[in-house]
Amino acid sequence: MRALDRLKAAVAMKAMRRSVELPNGEEFEFYSKPVTLAQRARAQKLAGNDNATDFALQLLVMQAEDESGQRMFGPGDIAELRNELPASVVESLMLQLLQDPEPAEEQLDMKSDKAGAKQGQRAAG
Repeated sequence: MRALDRLKAAVAMKAMRRSVELPNGEEFEFYSKPVTLAQRARAQKLAGNDNATDFALQLLVMQAEDESGQRMFGPGDIAELRNELPASVVESLMLQLLQDPEPAEEQLDMKSDKAGAKQGQRAAG
C-alpha cells in the first residue's frame, strides 16, 4: 500500500460536531469537515491580506454546515458576522473551527456521565 493511501485511510474526512455557548446560555451547533491545505489557501486568498481574523472568517463561511450538510453562511454574511455580532461570539465560532475536535471527544468518551462532562466543558470555555 502506498504511503499516501495509508494516510488517507487513517483519517476521517467526515463532518464533526462543534458547538459554542452563546451569551444567552443557548448552544449554537455546527458541523465542519477537517480543513485541507487547499481550503486554507483558498480562505487566505479570499481574505486578501495576512489578517488572521479575515482568514478565519473566510474559513468559517466556507466550512460551517448544519446537520444535513448545508452551508450555514454565505459570502454575503461576512459583513454581518463582522459588524453585527460581539467579537467574542464570532471568535468562539472561529476557534471551534480551527481546533482539532478529537481530543475533547476522547475525554468525553472516557466519562460515563455526559451531563457532568458537558458542565466541565462549559467551565473550561
